[in-house]
Amino acid sequence: MTLFLRYVKSKSKIIILLIVFAVVFFVSFLLYQLPISAVLYPFLLCLVFLGIFTAFDYHKTKIKHEKLTKLAKLKDTFSQTDIATESIGEEDFCELVKVLNEEIGRIKAEDFAKYRDMTDYYTVWVHQIKTPISSMKLVLQDEDSELSRKVSSDLFRIQQYVDMVLAYIRLSSVSSDYVFKEYALDDIIKSCVRKFASEFISRKLTLSYEPKNCSIITDEKWFSFVIEQILSNALKYTKSGTITISIEDNKLCISDTGIGINADDIPRVFEKGFTGYNGRDDKSASGLGLYLCKKICDNLSLDISIDSEISVGTKVSIDLTQKKGKLE
Repeated sequence: MTLFLRYVKSKSKIIILLIVFAVVFFVSFLLYQLPISAVLYPFLLCLVFLGIFTAFDYHKTKIKHEKLTKLAKLKDTFSQTDIATESIGEEDFCELVKVLNEEIGRIKAEDFAKYRDMTDYYTVWVHQIKTPISSMKLVLQDEDSELSRKVSSDLFRIQQYVDMVLAYIRLSSVSSDYVFKEYALDDIIKSCVRKFASEFISRKLTLSYEPKNCSIITDEKWFSFVIEQILSNALKYTKSGTITISIEDNKLCISDTGIGINADDIPRVFEKGFTGYNGRDDKSASGLGLYLCKKICDNLSLDISIDSEISVGTKVSIDLTQKKGKLE
């Protein structure tokens, strides 16, 4: 429906009233046998004035409509913008919208304050819990037994979960925590693999990786977090066999010979909190690891994908071709 038709519809009561007045005058002149020509000229003159008034009023309505339409597309502007009102109803409506806008602003401020308090608490918690973790690592350095190796492995898992919490908090923050530089890809991969060395040894898993002498423009901390999460998942779901790190068609690929992922779950593995079939078997799965990997890769201008087959293994591919940099 065009704006003019909507305008005519909004004025329908007035139009009907004018028609009733015209019929009353017409019937009155017929009943008193007065000449119709005596009222024809004033009637035509009134129609001209009515047309001029209608055009002027429609023009004002159109301007107001366009202004309100623009304001509707903006946020937090209505309370700061004066809208001309021409009736008591419009004034009451504008006052109601203003009150609602102020209430929304108050609720937003309260929610932001609660969110800030929560992130501050968890940030402090993460940094505080790192102290006993570091202390336990120092104690276990001089121990070399099956128990100490098991405790060290569990402690490493705890460290990963703490890092995941910190990454989740920082990723949700409005502030930017990315510093892009050129890094040797081999150095980043070796640093990540080194953290899992003891687990590879204790689990008797084979690591297959040949350095490629290539570089990438990225943020080292966040890119390393992605690789560590993928390696952690590979180790978690691989009971025996090999974990392979390779470069294929400008993609960093991390493959394992683990239990694989159900085909129905693959389209949803990057969803927040989704654990899938494997997660139902592993009660400790949080469904956040791959979600964070996807979010971080998006921020790093990288594409990440997964191919998997049950009882065969999983292959995670990170396309290193970037908008902000390209593998050389």
